[in-house]
Amino acid sequence: MRTDFKFSNLCGTVYKQGNLIFTPDGYSVISPVGNRVTVFDLKNNKSETLPFENDKNITHIGLTPNGNLLLSIDEDGKAVLVNFRRRAELHRFNFKKSVTALSFSPNGKFFVVAVGKQIEIWRTPGFTREFAPFILHRKYSGHYDDITHISWSSDSRFFLTSSKDMTTKIYSTDPIDGFSPNTLSGHRDAVVGAWFSDDMKTLYTVSKDGAVCIRKYRKKHVAEDLVFGEFPKTESGDRFVKTIWFTEQRQYFGMPGVRVQCAQFHSKAQLLIAGFSNGTFGIWEMPEFNQIHSLSISQNKINAAVINASGEWLAFGSAKLGQLLVWEWQSESYILKQQGHYHDVSCVAYSGDGQYIATGGDDGKVKIWNSSSGYCFVTFSDHTSSVTDLTFTKGNQVVVSASMDGTVRAYDLMRYRNFRTFMSPNPVQFSSVAVDPSGEVVCAGSQDTFEIFLWSMQTGKYLDMLSGHEGPISRLVFRPDGLSIASSSWDHTVRLWDVFDRTRVVERLEHTAEVLAVSYRPDGKEVASSTLDGQILFWDVAKASQTGTVEGRRDISGGRKSGDKQTAENSTSGKSFSSLAYSADGTTIIGGGNSKYVCLYDVKSKILVRKFQISHNQSLDGIKEILNSRNMTEAGAIDQFDSDNDASDFESRQDMALPGVRSGDLSKRKVKKEVRTRGVKFAPTGRQWAAATTEGLMLYSLDDTFIFDPFELDEDVTPKTIRELMKRKSEYLRALVNSLRLNENYLIREVYQTIPPTSVALLAKQFPLKYLERFLRFIASLMDHSQLIELNMCWITALLSNHGTHIKANTAKFQPVLRSLQKVTTSVHNELGSLCDDNVYTLGYIINRCKRNNDQTNGDTSELILTSAPFLEGIKDDSMEVDSGDDDNDGMEE
Repeated sequence: MRTDFKFSNLCGTVYKQGNLIFTPDGYSVISPVGNRVTVFDLKNNKSETLPFENDKNITHIGLTPNGNLLLSIDEDGKAVLVNFRRRAELHRFNFKKSVTALSFSPNGKFFVVAVGKQIEIWRTPGFTREFAPFILHRKYSGHYDDITHISWSSDSRFFLTSSKDMTTKIYSTDPIDGFSPNTLSGHRDAVVGAWFSDDMKTLYTVSKDGAVCIRKYRKKHVAEDLVFGEFPKTESGDRFVKTIWFTEQRQYFGMPGVRVQCAQFHSKAQLLIAGFSNGTFGIWEMPEFNQIHSLSISQNKINAAVINASGEWLAFGSAKLGQLLVWEWQSESYILKQQGHYHDVSCVAYSGDGQYIATGGDDGKVKIWNSSSGYCFVTFSDHTSSVTDLTFTKGNQVVVSASMDGTVRAYDLMRYRNFRTFMSPNPVQFSSVAVDPSGEVVCAGSQDTFEIFLWSMQTGKYLDMLSGHEGPISRLVFRPDGLSIASSSWDHTVRLWDVFDRTRVVERLEHTAEVLAVSYRPDGKEVASSTLDGQILFWDVAKASQTGTVEGRRDISGGRKSGDKQTAENSTSGKSFSSLAYSADGTTIIGGGNSKYVCLYDVKSKILVRKFQISHNQSLDGIKEILNSRNMTEAGAIDQFDSDNDASDFESRQDMALPGVRSGDLSKRKVKKEVRTRGVKFAPTGRQWAAATTEGLMLYSLDDTFIFDPFELDEDVTPKTIRELMKRKSEYLRALVNSLRLNENYLIREVYQTIPPTSVALLAKQFPLKYLERFLRFIASLMDHSQLIELNMCWITALLSNHGTHIKANTAKFQPVLRSLQKVTTSVHNELGSLCDDNVYTLGYIINRCKRNNDQTNGDTSELILTSAPFLEGIKDDSMEVDSGDDDNDGMEE
């Protein structure tokens, strides 16, 4: 089995902190999620997390106007420069101090960063890897407090800086004769933002108390002594006249007791957007200051707001709830509405076809994600306490979850509702849940009474109770054939129960420490368990005997907490695996626990194959291997102190988390989350695995593009000889087999599309069995982006019909590829179904028109086609674009 899994996407978290930006085309929004950056494609309905990581949580991101370069800056002022189009990291740079604002110039030549009170202008780097791509152009100072916002003029000659010192300053990019920096005052609170109008004749400033100043300038008269500054106004000969900026109007948002958290101005549309601390936002038309829209979108304050280039879509981010919203204000509809788990993701489960992923969180919510797009499309909030475990039923239409609130709930994914609620005779806290392969019996293990409860899925009635454990039950899992169930417990045992025959003796598998997880191999002949001392034990189910052990304590250990005074090797808090999962073919097993590592082991040899570090985010606790003793004081670690003074406002310090609290807790505590993995699961296709971590739901998958991996290759197998075989009609099979041996994707596809559909049945009957699994995997990958639906289905049907016996005899080998085929055919079926639903009336009209024309022409099909052609042009065909990427299709698109 291939083990070169790479990080592919981050779900479960859509926004953490910092600013949001739109791409130049306005169809994608870029959001910082921890120390990573996620791109939400609103046009194609997909999300993608970029492969690079900052050292700490990202606070500011910036994109060049042409969309080529992305700059992300973390809490310590360390920046990463990325080629955004190629997703390649180019350079890393350190600004030495925390950065409070970032903005690129409209012409893309410069970018300005605010490092505390200082302003630094840098030349925009190139698109290649350089030794020193960052070149400092100019440095300014003059503010007395931290800068909060930077904006540019339309001609890129000037920029505005807003500060907490209640002033706004005008600076020039290059020295201009007769111009000096201009200071604009008049606000009574910190200035949130300041912007030029498109013609640069008006200036708008917004402060945190809700005041909006509309400023204009006029020429300075000789008799006037008071000059606020100088602003250039081009006259004949490029001379500049001295001017005075004055406040023409002072407006207020009119929300008493509500603070302005963020603001954005669209110069071309003359729209001012403001987000408030009560979770509402408003749109005002400037300079008349007419409110044209207002909406409450969150229960907490809005931390970021941005508007796209066309002025139609608004993006908002709320850090406390982790919300990301894109709103089209003209039609008053949501373009995107995503929210991650409020607390950590506690458990994860894959559907049978690998198309959906279910997650449960400590916030009591169950979310269903699409593994391909990375979007959450349904959220269930019926639980009142943290969700501890969940699983899919065999038909992929029901999700069953267990919670600490004493209920086990079943959710219907067709109607999106909770249709069954299972409860024990006496209130208990459920720690695990399992459903038999038929979907008829639901089992849940309790944490306080140490018992296993059984219910009927059809009737919802309580069936039975299995007792015998002497400690909390940590995990339940059904055997793949459904004959027995395995339960792990803190009483140092794993027990194998026969649910349908209570006369049989319960097998006890004794351990030397508390058992944290248990998992069945896909063939049901072996079971693996992990213990608190960091071991993974393998057991033969038939003989109930131990067959092997993995000493994984040193493999998973690593990382020190900020308050630790011992090294990681001498730490008393041991590391262990709290979750285990076999791969689809049963050759490898993956484990994760209270560590930053996830370990992948080979089952046969019991050795470590790969070790994945799920995060390098130093904002989390337990990431660093070596701690600096200078950061340790008598009062504790410096990292745990609140020294940024951000919560200077009364409402920012108020903690209203407890129910019934009116005044709130006025202290602000800074707590670093500890990095850990709560759950790991392999996808049924074997091409992906997921980990429920502190950062969110992290997906690791194999590279979809085929690499050069030849199979039984000799000197005669070359692209030239393969193309020569293609020209002979009787040598199609040899050409196809040789292309599979060479394993070059473009060549396999060239041969595949050359074979006529009439020859598929005969070739499939004679197809060699040793290449069957490889060929089926190729067809599954091809169906994701190819429109040759009929040809693909002909091959799949012919291969499964002729070689079904061989596939059934080697189920473990073919199960991953069969899951992939099921996933992709389901996706194609859903796309075609939605397309037909959209055009059902048009198709019905065409069919009736064709029948009438056929009756009139008495079967003359040429006139029938010509008559119906104009109506075919109106059919929606956005999802059925012709695959014209290759020149060797040979007319197979039809």
